[in-house]
Amino acid sequence: MWDVNAVSAAVLKALKTYRLSEADARDVCQDAWLELLRAPGALRDEAKLGAWLATTARRRALRMITRNRRETPRPLSDAESSPETIPETEVIRAERDRVLWAAVDRLPDSHRRLIRLLAHRPELSYAQLAGELGISPASVGRLRRRCLDRLERTLEKGGWA
Repeated sequence: MWDVNAVSAAVLKALKTYRLSEADARDVCQDAWLELLRAPGALRDEAKLGAWLATTARRRALRMITRNRRETPRPLSDAESSPETIPETEVIRAERDRVLWAAVDRLPDSHRRLIRLLAHRPELSYAQLAGELGISPASVGRLRRRCLDRLERTLEKGGWA
């Protein structure tokens, strides 16, 4: 069986980067446990309990931060006026990017290669993409659509609409 206190402590440690109050962090941790109890089939491998709870807690923390920002707007100082300088924005962006690239890594090889080319070399034409991928230029559009649809479904399954 699990050492609930040890697992909860690890989840709370993972939440430190979100700069939640102690009470909010504990609420998020508790919500993650409750989600596990409500959907016992969500955890397929008991050995990954800590990772599952940490991921669930991170998502809930991001939702809490977003909700709190909408509910309690505050004027920004000049130093904070750029979205790039707000710590919450950086945390959300980093988590989003981590999840996105993890989902890309689970795609079939041809889809993975296309996504990486689209992301890192956006200047390529369909003919150039086709040359890089070893397919006909007429196939690039269909492959791109299938690839993006599959990526979208993968992200939606993980709770990232």
